[in-house]
Amino acid sequence: MIRTVLGSAVALAGAAVAVLSPFRDWYGGRLGRSYRVRDLFGDLTPDRPPLLMSLLLPFVLAAVLAVLGVLLRQRLLVALAGLVALGFTVLWMVRLGQAEGGLIIAGDGSGLGRGVAGAAGGGVLLLLGAVLMPGRRSIRRRRPPPYTAPGSAHPDTWPPTPEPGPAHITSPWPEPEPEPYTGPPSTDRRAARGGEEDTLSLPTVAPSEDRPRGDGTPDA
Repeated sequence: MIRTVLGSAVALAGAAVAVLSPFRDWYGGRLGRSYRVRDLFGDLTPDRPPLLMSLLLPFVLAAVLAVLGVLLRQRLLVALAGLVALGFTVLWMVRLGQAEGGLIIAGDGSGLGRGVAGAAGGGVLLLLGAVLMPGRRSIRRRRPPPYTAPGSAHPDTWPPTPEPGPAHITSPWPEPEPEPYTGPPSTDRRAARGGEEDTLSLPTVAPSEDRPRGDGTPDA
């Protein structure tokens, strides 16, 4: 929050200084707004152009870009405004130096004036404001990743099933089913055994009336 306020204040201050610079002396007592914009790409003329066609136009454009960058919190717009202000200032100095054979700085106002310093300082403040501004961060909602079915190596069970170790013996063939109980052996099984019946024969006991006594006489 502090960086946003500080960067915005520095950028707006730089834009204000850059816009006011064409209304001050640039060279030899001549104001910056008395130079044509198109003269920077040709020969400099002493004619005074209209206000909207003078050197004021690029600095107004830089100020508009700076205000939009502060409102939208776009550092690139503020940096672009600083480059525009510095670019036209340097271009003017190059063209004037070619026309005059060189540039001088004099205390009596016959050389570079305060308007050039204001234009260059405004561009530097715009670039500094772009550096101080944190910029606008885009907030994106993170969507959960799509669910993928687990493979055989990672089963979706809890608690996890322990995998068989080296000593675990497995067979690729299915396990045999137990033979169901069929009851007592049938006649077919008896025939297969040779006709023997699976029965236990017990001796028969005579009734007590017919059982002889110890002397050989039956009981009365």
